[in-house]
Amino acid sequence: MATTPRRPVNPLDAAEALFKPAKKTTAPPVERPVIPVATETVSIKIDGDVLAFFQEDGPGWQERINAALRKTMEATR
Repeated sequence: MATTPRRPVNPLDAAEALFKPAKKTTAPPVERPVIPVATETVSIKIDGDVLAFFQEDGPGWQERINAALRKTMEATR
């Protein structure tokens, strides 16, 4: 059985080895669940009178436009 010396052969190499930067491990990427019904922010051009029609009832006009588009989409299936 080979014996290792109690002290390193070259103290300078041993000292430099102690001060080498540690290797950083990267964390595994976080898997995010897929949201089946998610809203997306988009930019769309709409005629002014159409926009005014949906906005005249106040807040929630974007949801009303979405509902109208969904109704049209389902009617064409």
